[in-house]
Amino acid sequence: MGVRLARLALVVWPALWSAAPVFSYPILRLTTAAIGPLSVPLGSDGPEQTLEAFSVGEGSLELSVSSNAPWLTATVGAARACANRSGSCLPITIRLRTAALPRGTHTAALTVSDPRAWDAPQTVTVTVQMGGGVPDRADLFVAPNGSADSLLFETNHPIQTRTSTEGGNWLSVALKGLGSFRFVLPYRILVRHLPEMAEGSYRGQVEVTGSAFSQDNKTFPVHLRVTSEPIAALTPPRINLRAAQGTLSAQGLILITNRGMGELILGGVETATSAGGAWLSAAVQPPNLIAVTADAKDLSPGVYEGALTIRSNAVNGPLRVPVTFEVVRRTLPIIAFGGVTNNTFGPGEPIAQGGIASLFGEQFRYGDPVQGTIPLPEELGGVKVYVNGTAARLFYVSYGQINFQMPFEVAPGPVRVTVVREGQAGNVVTAEVAERAPRLLRIGIDDYGIIVNQDGTFPIPPTPGIPSRPARPGDALVVYAIGFGQTDPPVALGRASPSTEPLARVQPTPTVFFGAGLTGGAPAIPFYAGLTPGLVGLFQINVIVPENAPKGDRIPLRVEGPGYRSNAVDLAIE
Repeated sequence: MGVRLARLALVVWPALWSAAPVFSYPILRLTTAAIGPLSVPLGSDGPEQTLEAFSVGEGSLELSVSSNAPWLTATVGAARACANRSGSCLPITIRLRTAALPRGTHTAALTVSDPRAWDAPQTVTVTVQMGGGVPDRADLFVAPNGSADSLLFETNHPIQTRTSTEGGNWLSVALKGLGSFRFVLPYRILVRHLPEMAEGSYRGQVEVTGSAFSQDNKTFPVHLRVTSEPIAALTPPRINLRAAQGTLSAQGLILITNRGMGELILGGVETATSAGGAWLSAAVQPPNLIAVTADAKDLSPGVYEGALTIRSNAVNGPLRVPVTFEVVRRTLPIIAFGGVTNNTFGPGEPIAQGGIASLFGEQFRYGDPVQGTIPLPEELGGVKVYVNGTAARLFYVSYGQINFQMPFEVAPGPVRVTVVREGQAGNVVTAEVAERAPRLLRIGIDDYGIIVNQDGTFPIPPTPGIPSRPARPGDALVVYAIGFGQTDPPVALGRASPSTEPLARVQPTPTVFFGAGLTGGAPAIPFYAGLTPGLVGLFQINVIVPENAPKGDRIPLRVEGPGYRSNAVDLAIE
């Protein structure tokens, strides 16, 4: 499973996880978690910003604010009436000392802390675009097969654009979506190969006018290369890592795919750092991965910049990947705000009693990751997780992620969660528990579900490297899921589900619907719906594809029962 590290400050926390009522402490809320991107003229400080903090629990907040960048500072003001809600708020005034920043996009983080509050600390990312968001140029690549390429940029004001090209009308610019609540406007430069376009280079330009930010009003060149050579694409386009001082190295992965034609062959990868010595290393993992390592052992707390240069036979190479590495001081374990999720990583979704959950943050464990065995333990690698004072059972523990089974004893509703490392309790965050909160698992390819045909293939369109074929009416499918709650007969927390009858079934048996998204569709009653024998918390639904199921490459499938409805995942049916 992927690991994500939250950008959180370092705060010493009291052990608030014991037997207190859910709302007996302040519970921190902020009016926003992100500011920007803000367009700022080169050589100027950015406009002052304000956000508000308030409590949805009991008692008053005692906030402090820290920044991880010298150009970003903030202060907490005296309590006042909230601007957009009833009650009292603490204003946080943010100052942008950006005059010395070079052209480009810069992001830093504020950490809002309170040693008494639950759901603290929280972070606010602040992004500035020095010189504006309109690019100086665009270099794009397409294969001669009708393919497309694009470049996204954001502005703080509406703009008008006019394009001109040589060799056909292959260039366009359009507003993409509605932007954020701060009225950031995302635009997309789109180039597309036309049937009459031979291989070669084509030139165009985009004229931008009408912006209230003067530096965005300009004309910039667009260069298009039509080629049958490989075209490399990076995911992600930049790496952000974080680790505690003197601990294990932070790891990242870059996936390189071929948007072009021919075979993409990776060569070497070179690293460079602007300060701190040789803390950055990288290696090619054939056929298409770059493993990135940032070593915090010899670094003082701070933010360090580096870059990778990836060489290949791609026409758009070599590729440069910026790397940011933040080293923080050691502290107690910190759960990220909103960092307790069901195992499908749906933000804000409830977790079922007995459900598989994930917990994200940092400094949970300083050693190598450890994997639990069945029956799952309460303590793994010196780490425990408590929910309303009840110990969870642990699947996996690492520096920044814990996978656990939610206790059945925890009543539905809001709960408090904390991590204890070697006897030291970290911060408290709130989460929501439900009796049942079913979630169908996804395979990782678009929105296709983890569904298996009776011959062991996945019912998706034919996909290179993956055993796949569309399902057919009359086929038996196995659909994998989590979050159906307690079964009949019940299974104890952390214990394997039975492998012989009586199996642990969902009662009453739910209905599977094929097609029509979240309403309607062709119904089918599973011939088994329950826990996967021998495992903990994983459900499977065995069902026959009905004769009246719709056909197509993307047919939604969902599961419903009394008082609950799952998410929808896709499958292919022919």
